[in-house]
Amino acid sequence: MGELGIGIGWRHELDLSIARLPGVDWVEVVAENLHADHLPETLVALRKRGLPALPHAVSLSLGGAEPLDTGRVQHLAEVARALDAPLVSDHVCFVRAGGLDSGHLMPLPRTREALDVLVANVRLAQSILDVPLALENIAAVLDWPDAELTEEQFLTELTDRTGCRLIIDVANLYANARNIGTDPVAFLDGIPWERLAYVHMAGGIERDGVYHDTHAHPVLPEVLALLTELRRRTDPPGVLLERDDDYPTDDELAAELSALRTAVTG
Repeated sequence: MGELGIGIGWRHELDLSIARLPGVDWVEVVAENLHADHLPETLVALRKRGLPALPHAVSLSLGGAEPLDTGRVQHLAEVARALDAPLVSDHVCFVRAGGLDSGHLMPLPRTREALDVLVANVRLAQSILDVPLALENIAAVLDWPDAELTEEQFLTELTDRTGCRLIIDVANLYANARNIGTDPVAFLDGIPWERLAYVHMAGGIERDGVYHDTHAHPVLPEVLALLTELRRRTDPPGVLLERDDDYPTDDELAAELSALRTAVTG
């Protein structure tokens, strides 16, 4: 297991649970939910215990064709400084277009033109940030037509051109395989593992033939199996459990964290 270890997404609803859970080595925090000059006391207490807290943004819209909102990047930088974070992150996606905000992480067309836009925005964001930036693959329920690159090729070229790092969300790989027919093993075979920052894991559920990456259900055995498949290719620096709704008991969370640790350490 790498330098981060096993982590969990910090949420206000879980703050007391996280403080008493065994086996939590670090936390990830949603940057937009924090103010750099007024951090939650329970999060500050975790930092004082020595747990790293890594800000994870959801609103930069780095793949959007509109000018990058540098104020959002500056906020991310301020949160990172307040937490003394070694890394920040967002997603390979767009969330805004034509003056509208989707409220969701929207997939990018895998074209060279879209890649050029993403690269330019990532470079601008990196010029504002004080620490490295990592970007995460997302779950999608549709795939744009006329793709010029596979997702793994798109991400590899992104890292080559910007030096950014990657968060590989294994649950999103499973969701995309179910919903749009992608091949998660081919994805794992094509990723530049030397650029890996850490791994995300989460639960979901199928409804009416569509798999929903809910972050409100236990991690499926099939997703754990994909984590084991990933582990055959690299020793991930960290693995993070995401839970955003329908929060379980401490014992259930502890069991999920233990299952993640077993999957990567044997």
